[in-house]
Amino acid sequence: MSKWLVSAAAAAMLVMGGGAAFAAEKLKIATEGAAPPFSTVLADGTLAGFDVDIAKALCAQMKIECEIVAQDWDGMIPALQAKKFDAIIASMTITEERKKQVAFTNKYYATPLALAALKDTTLTGTEPTALAGKTLGAQASTTQATYAQDVYAKSGAEVKLYPTHEDAVADLVNGRLDAIITDKFVLVDWVKNGGGKDCCKLVGDVKGTEAQIGIAIRQGEDALRERFNAAIDAIVADGAYKKVQAKYFDFDIY
Repeated sequence: MSKWLVSAAAAAMLVMGGGAAFAAEKLKIATEGAAPPFSTVLADGTLAGFDVDIAKALCAQMKIECEIVAQDWDGMIPALQAKKFDAIIASMTITEERKKQVAFTNKYYATPLALAALKDTTLTGTEPTALAGKTLGAQASTTQATYAQDVYAKSGAEVKLYPTHEDAVADLVNGRLDAIITDKFVLVDWVKNGGGKDCCKLVGDVKGTEAQIGIAIRQGEDALRERFNAAIDAIVADGAYKKVQAKYFDFDIY
């Protein structure tokens, strides 16, 4: 049986140019599994986190069976293009560069970048000049890595890139970095509830970096994109989104 079951009504709509509605047997959705509170792998090997719960809420809204799998960040887009899964729900920032490779839904949350450092740091600001002569860590192939290289490195910071956010965190805790840069909500959770609670602090938001986070799908799959968009609107409207959000944040991230 083919992966996509297309109804007669959907086929008629396609012929008439009225859209690409379809019913899906099953969707495979990728997340990273290494960026709590958005995604993490639990001791029993299962995936958990905000992105995972949002994926489940969207699938329930669309009445589609979904399988959620872990995928290393660096291989995320190539694996989507190779059809190893159907969508990425992994806190991926919508950028013009990524739009050349994948299509995005509307946002399902928005966030600025932020810096975290050890509690005894002399670092007091997030402006580029404040990082001059300091070592800044970021996860490779991310918007924060690009920002660090394009802005902070040009102002005199040494930028070190890591395969995962957790690798950067480990070097910060061990004193090999002066600061790390990543999604603000990841840092807030880590400083308040995670491994950074005793050692580290949030330095502050990086001004002008707020970005929208969307679901990535393959280019040309407009029916799937619009179905996700409708589901995002629906879970925001019926309160399902707020229920998921409340598990991880005490403030609005939408």
